Amino acid sequence: MSDPAYTVFIVDDDIDVLRALERVLKAAGYGVRTYTSPVEFLAEHDAGIPGCAVLDVSMPGLDGLELQAALATSFATRAVVFLTGAGDIPTSVRAMRAGAIDFLTKPASSSDLIAAIERAIARDADARRISVEVAVIEARLSKLTPREREVLALVAAGRLNKQIAGELGTSEKTIKVHRGRVMEKMGVRTVADLVRLLHAVERP
Repeated sequence: MSDPAYTVFIVDDDIDVLRALERVLKAAGYGVRTYTSPVEFLAEHDAGIPGCAVLDVSMPGLDGLELQAALATSFATRAVVFLTGAGDIPTSVRAMRAGAIDFLTKPASSSDLIAAIERAIARDADARRISVEVAVIEARLSKLTPREREVLALVAAGRLNKQIAGELGTSEKTIKVHRGRVMEKMGVRTVADLVRLLHAVERP
């Protein structure tokens, strides 16, 4: 997956480390951006750029774990790999529980680092694909009328047309019309497909 279309953002306050990593990753075919501080990175970060971040743990200002948390709470989600010379088990556990792809200690081999970056980029690609799918589904949902949304919820819950008519106080014939419009607007033919779309939107 190494491709200049994927950018590896490296954040480390050691300039020599930044330069060494930049050489290795550019040689592997990645786009690379380097930052000497978490604050600098956050100020320039564009979540729309595909890729991942390689973070040190011990840095002035924000440390790597705090930077990871900032990314997770700023709607700027970014797959993270830690590469640090100050790693310990509690820190690595915290990082992994917070969603880090890997926690490597310096000096890590190029193969281990690139393997971790490949996993991070794969997760990033999956997240972007899901995001696009959800946006499409939400656009379809936005076209439904309030009544169609009510019918949608009841159809997805497994109610029959007669039951829905009773709950909404209308005729079964009217429900059939609403149901047909819901299916058409949502771009599905079966209730199973409809439920699948709704589950995709509800995914955390």
